[in-house]
Amino acid sequence: MSKGPISQFIEKHYLHFNAAALVDAAKGYEKQLADGAKMMVTLAGAMSTAELGKSFAEMIRRDKVQIISCTGANLEEDIMNLVAHSHYERVPNYRDLTPEQEWDLLERGLNRVTDTCIPEHEAFRRLQKHIHKIWKDAEDKGERYFPHEFMYKMLLSGVLEEYYEIDLKDSWMYAAAEKNLPIVVPGWEDSTMGNIFASYVIKGELKASTMKSGIEYMAFLADWYTKNCSSGIGFFQIGGGIAGDFPICVVPMLYQDMEMHDVPFWSYFCQISDSTTSYGSYSGAVPNEKITWGKLDIKTPKFIIESDATIVAPLIFAYILDL
Repeated sequence: MSKGPISQFIEKHYLHFNAAALVDAAKGYEKQLADGAKMMVTLAGAMSTAELGKSFAEMIRRDKVQIISCTGANLEEDIMNLVAHSHYERVPNYRDLTPEQEWDLLERGLNRVTDTCIPEHEAFRRLQKHIHKIWKDAEDKGERYFPHEFMYKMLLSGVLEEYYEIDLKDSWMYAAAEKNLPIVVPGWEDSTMGNIFASYVIKGELKASTMKSGIEYMAFLADWYTKNCSSGIGFFQIGGGIAGDFPICVVPMLYQDMEMHDVPFWSYFCQISDSTTSYGSYSGAVPNEKITWGKLDIKTPKFIIESDATIVAPLIFAYILDL
């Protein structure tokens, strides 16, 4: 396909510095797919609340991503936006809020993420009654699933349809559920749904074992990687944190701990982050540091774009989608 107006604008104007890195990374991503490699995309921060689904869902539908690693927050917040979008509130002057104004938001059931407030009742609680039933039904049958698999079941069951408040094509989780795309969700327990599940365990209403664990996610990823790495697997990291730290370690684990000395390194690496290079910060480490940990090869194409991911990621996706 020929490039559309957004891509043409990018190629004309994004010629230097972080802008040029954006173009190089996008072209590198395209080359990976053209060469037959697969791509992992990792989502940190609050990218779902930032409505990344508007571009990311189409990436999934067009087979531009083959596996996702994301925080529990991004897993659930895309669905929250799907069912409670009209109840979200934007606070453009969030930098000026006093502690008393923040407390007022809390009392109104509005949990703030930078300039956007997630409505607790319409978002969290609307999902809670449905996901609890799915958790309990699985436990009663002696079945166990990963967090994302439970979310897929809820989406595909249709129980949320009455609440939809955005165009379904803008939900990346629904696009992923339709394809049964593999997802890794490290540290799911620290998400809202993870906290809710933990509360049921503490109250004795559910067993912790009904939810598959982080160790099982790593074992799943190891199996997926070994089965899909023959033509390469790229690593496209949005933000820092556990969403990226957890899955990138699968390669040195396979090589060093499983002694699979023919396992290939990640074949591409790009990170979008506003965490500037710093001492002792993994999110702020330059890509070459990952060579010493057995994650990237000397020749692995490496890109780092020091900017706001809410600006950069949709532009890269638009380029890859020929928009």
